[in-house]
Amino acid sequence: MPTETGSVAGPGSSPVSGPVAQVCWVVPDIAASESFLASVLGVGGWTSMSEVRFGPDETVHRGRPADFTVLVSLAWAGDLQVELIQPVAGESLYAEFLAEHPAGGLHHVAFETEDLAASVAAAGLPVLSEGSMGGGLMRFAYLDGSAHGVPFVELLWLSEEMTEIFAAMRRG
Repeated sequence: MPTETGSVAGPGSSPVSGPVAQVCWVVPDIAASESFLASVLGVGGWTSMSEVRFGPDETVHRGRPADFTVLVSLAWAGDLQVELIQPVAGESLYAEFLAEHPAGGLHHVAFETEDLAASVAAAGLPVLSEGSMGGGLMRFAYLDGSAHGVPFVELLWLSEEMTEIFAAMRRG
């Protein structure tokens, strides 16, 4: 990763040094995308969550309280979590993306971090959306990497309980 001096940072010197934990597509038809990924890429065992609401008490989008609903489906390809999101209602980064890309597409990659605030500050990128879910079991921030030619980057903090929930989903 280039630093301010233009040199390349060494391993472990970036604000987020973990592997990519998740890749997410935002899609217009979550069931069709599940089917495609299962039949073509062998990604199956989907856990679907219908009508996931992000309310204004826990989510901020472009600096304002947000209120939106999405469908979410999760599966694993090896150690990589695969996420599908279909916007249902309200203004969100997902709805904006689908409006620009009606067929859907790669939306973000997510990196886990032990200190979300420090990682966000160290990354130095604009925060487009942030919040929590599950009563604080998970906190997230979406950073704008477009000036660097990358999709949105999600930084993700997971509680031990959320880590266990994901592990149980993965086991089936």
